[in-house]
Amino acid sequence: FLSVKIIYRYLIKKFLGPFVLTFFFALFILLMQFLWKYVDELVGKGLEIHLILELLLFASATFVSMAAPLAVLLSSLMTFGSLGERYEIVALKSAGIPISKLMIPLALLSVVIAGGSFWFSNNVSPKAYIKMRTLLYDIREQKPALSIEEGTFYDGFDNYTIRIGKKHRNNETIEDVLIYDHSKHQGNTTMTYAKKGTMKITPDKKYMLFILYNGYFWDESQNNNSRGTRFPLTRAKFKEQYKRFDLSSFQIQKSDESFFKTTTKALPIKDLTKEIDTLKKQISLITSNASSSFFNNLFYFSQIIKSDTADYIPMENVSKYSIDSIPFRNQERIFNFAQQCSGNFINSVKFSYDEMDYRNIALWSYQIEWHRKFTLAVACVLFFFIGAPLGSIIRKGGIGIPLVVTIVFFTFYFVISIIGEKVSKGSLIPVNIGMWFSTFILIPICAFLTNKATIDSAVLSTEEYAKWIKKFNFINKSSEISK
Repeated sequence: FLSVKIIYRYLIKKFLGPFVLTFFFALFILLMQFLWKYVDELVGKGLEIHLILELLLFASATFVSMAAPLAVLLSSLMTFGSLGERYEIVALKSAGIPISKLMIPLALLSVVIAGGSFWFSNNVSPKAYIKMRTLLYDIREQKPALSIEEGTFYDGFDNYTIRIGKKHRNNETIEDVLIYDHSKHQGNTTMTYAKKGTMKITPDKKYMLFILYNGYFWDESQNNNSRGTRFPLTRAKFKEQYKRFDLSSFQIQKSDESFFKTTTKALPIKDLTKEIDTLKKQISLITSNASSSFFNNLFYFSQIIKSDTADYIPMENVSKYSIDSIPFRNQERIFNFAQQCSGNFINSVKFSYDEMDYRNIALWSYQIEWHRKFTLAVACVLFFFIGAPLGSIIRKGGIGIPLVVTIVFFTFYFVISIIGEKVSKGSLIPVNIGMWFSTFILIPICAFLTNKATIDSAVLSTEEYAKWIKKFNFINKSSEISK
């Protein structure tokens, strides 16, 4: 018993090192994919480094539940592949310890990792997602970084357009400065020109200050005192002039986080369940209202027919008489009312259909996110029962072959999961079947690989395939010699 305990401790230590390494490696890959997706919205905003790090921290917290299964698969492959490559599994088997028993401590550890992944995705990831979306929205709304280049018209300041002819190396001394004031919304009617000047940001970084020298000011805009003047013009010459521009729009503005609190990824299991129950009740109410509206219209229409035909057709024999038995005036009234009732009913059905369709889409989204929290946690356990037996069969340690196998299996799982999710968003199959479809696919694979590893099958052994290739080449050479 003591020797088995030592072996279990050795296996756990051997597993934890690659797991931590591969977990952060997977997290890094997912973060790079996130940056690649939003790089156009981040570049050119002059963001401070702490804002970028904050965004990456919140984004990484939302990827933990996806990185954990990938790390379990790769680390289990590396662990058992290394044990098989160095014949440690063979030595343990000769000592009477089967591979199924070797998998017990790491299987329990993968269950613990799955539980931790589920807890993290249910308690931490929603809060991190809210903060990430809020910060990303603020970055999107922020103006590009202040950059006034030579010889170009810059309109980053509200109601102003600036052109600088030349900038000195210190980026403060400027020449040939032209400033258009559009605050009166009358076109290029107000203009300031200066031969030289300086521009710099105030110490509190709230304003851009222009100090202009030896310039002119023109104003051709209409105002209340110059309406009777055909060509109003104000012109002035100055030796020195100060112009201050507000930089508050270039600073990031903090938005209200409550705007993103109702999105599916921002809700834990408890809130998702409440939303799902609410939507189901709303859909049921819309269905009952639509059916009651139909029967109410039908009943009301039948009462009108009864009142208009009671004097001409006995109700007990109404099926024996045609519409021609009713006077034309009453026929016209019945037809008009039928048309009105049918139009009202069609509009009611269309409105109910749109309402139900909108709520069904919302319901599917909440159900998908509810199941996703469980499927990603279960994937941690399933990927262990893929990685561990596969590693013992392949018997290759290191990072090369395990990484290739991990990419193949994770891509396969990811593609099947996307297919199941897309199908679940329609009415083709229930959401619970679509979201668990990838899990149903993996379970037989896990059972097959675990069985092959237990009976020492060489179905995926590279050494066995190499022997078959050599044998096949030998047969071909022998047949050529005989010819």
